[in-house]
Amino acid sequence: MKKDMLPKLKICLLAFTCLLVSACSLDLLDNPNAVTTNNTDINYLLSRIELDYASHFDQMGNSGMRLTRMLNQGAAIYDNAVSPGGFDGAWTNAYANIMTDVKTLIPIAESSEFFVHAGIARTIQASVLLNLVDGFGDVPYSEALDINNFNPKTDGGAAIYTAALTILDQAIANFSATSRSAAAGDLYYAGNVDNWNKAANTLKLKALLNLRLTDKAKATSGISALITGGRLISSATENFQFKFGSNLTNPDTRHPRYAGQYSPTGGGDYQANHYMAALYASKGFPDPRIRYYFYRQTIVNPTDVNTLRCINNQKPSHYSATDVYCLPTSVGYWGRDHLSNEGIPPDGLLRTAWGVYPAGGLYDNDAGKAVSLGAGAGGAGIHPVMMRSFVDFMLAEAALTLGTAGSPRELLKSGIEKSMADVRSFGLATIESSKISAFEEAKAIVWAKDVETYLSTVLKAYDAAATDAARLNIIATEYWLALYGNGVEAYNLYRRTGMPLNMQPALEANPGGFARSYYYPASFITRNANAKQKADVTQPVFWDNNPATLFR
Repeated sequence: MKKDMLPKLKICLLAFTCLLVSACSLDLLDNPNAVTTNNTDINYLLSRIELDYASHFDQMGNSGMRLTRMLNQGAAIYDNAVSPGGFDGAWTNAYANIMTDVKTLIPIAESSEFFVHAGIARTIQASVLLNLVDGFGDVPYSEALDINNFNPKTDGGAAIYTAALTILDQAIANFSATSRSAAAGDLYYAGNVDNWNKAANTLKLKALLNLRLTDKAKATSGISALITGGRLISSATENFQFKFGSNLTNPDTRHPRYAGQYSPTGGGDYQANHYMAALYASKGFPDPRIRYYFYRQTIVNPTDVNTLRCINNQKPSHYSATDVYCLPTSVGYWGRDHLSNEGIPPDGLLRTAWGVYPAGGLYDNDAGKAVSLGAGAGGAGIHPVMMRSFVDFMLAEAALTLGTAGSPRELLKSGIEKSMADVRSFGLATIESSKISAFEEAKAIVWAKDVETYLSTVLKAYDAAATDAARLNIIATEYWLALYGNGVEAYNLYRRTGMPLNMQPALEANPGGFARSYYYPASFITRNANAKQKADVTQPVFWDNNPATLFR
């Protein structure tokens, strides 16, 4: 939540029972905690939807980051990695909070001609529906919000995708209508209707690209129309992101990953060894973004088996010679291998932490000091929901696999350039800016030159690729490296393409089949008479028809 929104939201909380655009009055027979069309402040309700959507993004992307080796997954087998108990909060937030509030808001907004509010609510509603299908497969929709039905049936994922695309079209129509008022307090775009329009169109792009395996014609025609329409996110000011603050309490406005790690005792997430190694060494030199993504609390590798047990172990026999194991580099990047579920030693102030991007932490200037409360940007990070670089990578994939307009090579190049620029610009806009400048000056680092070298290396490999599959792997790999902090799209990318290739295997030789969807939450299964749990997590969502052998 933005700091300048806090007073306004507190006022709205006090005025929660005020009628829309009318004087505040409270019937003593009304329940002041019940949200109805007669007692709802539309700006407060929209802000609540937007805040819950930020949590939804984090909840639905958490396992996606872990399954795609961005973060460590603390389970030895895939079946436990996406257990039913792990998604109760995400499910409740999606249905009881976001979609219920959207259902309340839209009729109020449209009857009062607050079309911007309606468009934002519909954009978020559609995104939540897409994410639920992408995560769980078939989920309740047509009967989901009927207060008289406690056992809603599930709808097919394909039907929900169609509905979500229709909702996005309705949102776009809302943004084109003449509205009585802008969306006061909009937490994403500060009420900029044009940016919301582009966000809605870009969410259509992501949905249509997911359809390319099962409905190539629809994906091709739909994406082509979006390209022709020219209403996709393309500039930095249009990036669809949620911005956090640095306030510690009442309320805590910090990025949740920062809040979980930057404390007197450290702890929090273990970074994935595979992802850190890819950024550090896959090009033969470190990725320019690596110091923004990760903060090393020590810049030397550990030698004490009590703090890093794997240093005395042999690499698992099912690992190849090129698979990273235990220590991804020689300079202190300290994470865990894929599906490592070992206990937690006293390494909370040693393991590699989230950096300045996107979590609002510390920039890595080789200080090698422990994290602390309030360090770095104080948690004033972002959730990168849909960035302009993501658009170029998706369009590159579409151009290569569907033949849509654009050069895959040039779109790949543009995506990398935009990702590099946005990561750096974000860091330079924080309190870490002076540290970044001082370190680069001391080390004679020329950012533009490093980016140029990076681009040259990637494009040389792309030009040398002999097949479209090899070219797609390069596009997918660069997209994956730009997606740090976004497990929703990383998980979609991996299931859609099976790429990047050569992902680090699980530590266990037989971890079970890769999780191609999540188990339904325990609360849904136990409370809904019509609900039936999946036999296992290898069941793909409707748009994923890839062979199981594609995943590891």
